[in-house]
Amino acid sequence: MSVDSKCLTPNRRVFMLQAVTATGVVLVAREASAQAMVSESDAQATALGYKADAAKVDKAKNPKFAANQNCANCALYQGKPGAASGACSIFPGKQVAAKGWCTAYAKKA
Repeated sequence: MSVDSKCLTPNRRVFMLQAVTATGVVLVAREASAQAMVSESDAQATALGYKADAAKVDKAKNPKFAANQNCANCALYQGKPGAASGACSIFPGKQVAAKGWCTAYAKKA
Protein backbone atom coordinates (compact mmCIF):
# COMPACT_ATOMS: atom_id res chain seq x y z
CA MET A 1 0.00 0.00 0.00
CA SER A 2 1.48 3.28 -1.05
CA VAL A 3 0.63 6.67 0.42
CA ASP A 4 0.21 9.51 -2.00
CA SER A 5 2.36 12.43 -0.76
CA LYS A 6 -0.09 14.92 -2.28
CA CYS A 7 -2.74 13.78 0.21
CA LEU A 8 -0.54 14.74 3.15
CA THR A 9 0.24 18.27 1.99
CA PRO A 10 -3.09 19.90 2.98
CA ASN A 11 -2.97 18.22 6.39
CA ARG A 12 0.57 19.42 6.95
CA ARG A 13 -0.41 22.97 5.99
CA VAL A 14 -3.39 22.89 8.33
CA PHE A 15 -1.20 21.59 11.15
CA MET A 16 1.42 24.27 10.59
CA LEU A 17 -1.20 27.03 10.51
CA GLN A 18 -2.73 25.73 13.73
CA ALA A 19 0.67 25.50 15.40
CA VAL A 20 1.59 29.06 14.42
CA THR A 21 -1.81 30.35 15.54
CA ALA A 22 -1.59 28.54 18.88
CA THR A 23 1.91 29.91 19.49
CA GLY A 24 0.70 33.42 18.73
CA VAL A 25 -2.23 33.09 21.12
CA VAL A 26 0.07 31.89 23.91
CA LEU A 27 2.48 34.78 23.36
CA VAL A 28 -0.32 37.36 23.31
CA ALA A 29 -1.83 35.91 26.49
CA ARG A 30 1.55 35.97 28.25
CA GLU A 31 2.15 39.57 27.17
CA ALA A 32 -1.31 40.62 28.33
CA SER A 33 -0.86 39.04 31.75
CA ALA A 34 2.62 40.53 32.09
CA GLN A 35 1.16 43.97 31.65
CA ALA A 36 -1.50 43.76 34.34
CA MET A 37 -1.62 46.80 36.62
CA VAL A 38 -0.71 46.47 40.27
CA SER A 39 -3.77 46.77 42.45
CA GLU A 40 -3.53 48.79 45.65
CA SER A 41 -5.13 45.80 47.38
CA ASP A 42 -2.38 43.34 46.31
CA ALA A 43 -0.56 42.03 49.40
CA GLN A 44 2.83 43.37 48.33
CA ALA A 45 1.36 46.72 47.26
CA THR A 46 -0.41 47.07 50.61
CA ALA A 47 2.78 46.20 52.50
CA LEU A 48 4.65 48.90 50.57
CA GLY A 49 1.90 51.50 50.91
CA TYR A 50 1.46 51.67 47.11
CA LYS A 51 -1.00 54.25 45.85
CA ALA A 52 -1.80 54.62 42.15
CA ASP A 53 -2.04 58.38 42.73
CA ALA A 54 0.72 59.90 44.86
CA ALA A 55 -1.61 62.78 45.75
CA LYS A 56 -3.59 60.28 47.85
CA VAL A 57 -0.63 59.12 49.96
CA ASP A 58 -1.33 59.45 53.69
CA LYS A 59 1.60 61.59 54.83
CA ALA A 60 0.99 60.68 58.48
CA LYS A 61 1.45 56.95 57.71
CA ASN A 62 4.28 57.60 55.24
CA PRO A 63 6.57 60.31 56.66
CA LYS A 64 9.17 59.37 54.02
CA PHE A 65 6.85 60.74 51.31
CA ALA A 66 7.71 64.17 49.87
CA ALA A 67 5.97 66.34 47.31
CA ASN A 68 6.83 65.56 43.68
CA GLN A 69 7.80 61.95 44.43
CA ASN A 70 6.11 59.47 42.09
CA CYS A 71 6.87 56.28 40.21
CA ALA A 72 7.83 58.17 37.05
CA ASN A 73 10.84 59.75 38.80
CA CYS A 74 11.79 56.66 40.84
CA ALA A 75 14.97 54.69 40.05
CA LEU A 76 12.99 51.42 40.14
CA TYR A 77 10.48 52.53 37.48
CA GLN A 78 11.15 51.07 34.02
CA GLY A 79 8.42 52.79 32.02
CA LYS A 80 9.05 55.13 29.13
CA PRO A 81 9.13 58.87 29.87
CA GLY A 82 5.67 60.34 29.51
CA ALA A 83 3.89 56.96 29.66
CA ALA A 84 0.88 56.62 32.00
CA SER A 85 2.27 53.37 33.40
CA GLY A 86 5.29 51.12 33.22
CA ALA A 87 7.10 48.17 34.73
CA CYS A 88 8.67 48.34 38.18
CA SER A 89 11.37 46.04 39.52
CA ILE A 90 9.50 45.83 42.84
CA PHE A 91 6.40 44.36 41.15
CA PRO A 92 7.71 41.89 38.53
CA GLY A 93 5.32 41.14 35.68
CA LYS A 94 3.04 44.05 36.55
CA GLN A 95 2.87 47.72 35.78
CA VAL A 96 2.53 50.65 38.13
CA ALA A 97 0.96 54.02 37.49
CA ALA A 98 3.51 56.71 36.63
CA LYS A 99 1.67 58.97 39.10
CA GLY A 100 1.87 56.30 41.80
CA TRP A 101 4.12 55.99 44.86
CA CYS A 102 5.27 53.38 47.38
CA THR A 103 7.69 53.22 50.30
CA ALA A 104 10.37 51.66 48.08
CA TYR A 105 10.71 54.99 46.26
CA ALA A 106 14.31 55.88 45.37
CA LYS A 107 15.01 59.12 43.52
CA LYS A 108 16.45 58.69 40.02
CA ALA A 109 20.03 59.84 39.70
